[in-house]
Amino acid sequence: MGATFRIEPIARIRSPFDEKFGTPRQAGLVPGSEGTVELLPPYDDPSMLEGLAGFSHIWLTFVFDRCVAQGWRPRVRPPRLGGNAEVGVWASRSPFRPNFLGLSAVRLIAVIDRPRPLLRVSGLDLVDGTPVVDIRPYLPYADVVPDASGGFAPTAPSREQAVRFSPRAIADLETVADAPAYRRLITEVLTLDPRPAYRSGAEPGRVYGMSLSGRNVRWRVDDEGIEIIDITRSANR
Repeated sequence: MGATFRIEPIARIRSPFDEKFGTPRQAGLVPGSEGTVELLPPYDDPSMLEGLAGFSHIWLTFVFDRCVAQGWRPRVRPPRLGGNAEVGVWASRSPFRPNFLGLSAVRLIAVIDRPRPLLRVSGLDLVDGTPVVDIRPYLPYADVVPDASGGFAPTAPSREQAVRFSPRAIADLETVADAPAYRRLITEVLTLDPRPAYRSGAEPGRVYGMSLSGRNVRWRVDDEGIEIIDITRSANR
């Protein structure tokens, strides 16, 4: 048996996603999901960031900390297969893995070393507060494989849902500091339809809610697509 080892967080994610529901299932699907990677002591030494600003993207290795208590599973049901068909956990990106580690490639917007070292990033698919255990630069010549195949998920999910804002939601947006960016975030998240895969089609009588950046966004699905009902302050932040 090999030596035992211990992994500890070197940073925490600050993202607009307050909960799992509504969080993109892969990095880069929602370009407007901006946030920060906040370095933790003793890994907040500015010298550790030297040279990183020359890269457009970085890899974040993180822990699915909200799933640990539920345990890991040898077989899982990927959303891309409708949430019903099972595959082995190694053929998925399910959070229910033996070591609960995830990997995301995000765009690096800025490297900030003063007064507190942090990284501004976009394309996040991580819930606010997610612990990060490693940061590495993305290398296009090594990390892009032109002839790679994607198994049961060969292409990005389609953006099938049209999103519109009710008069009430438009009025609510006036209370948001950066309303255009927040509206873009909501639209990018909902065009991907975060509902469980088995809930397809119109559900005019059902109202969904998700918490984004401390606000509760309520919406419903009808024959015309997704309508944002209202946007109110959330208790999550």
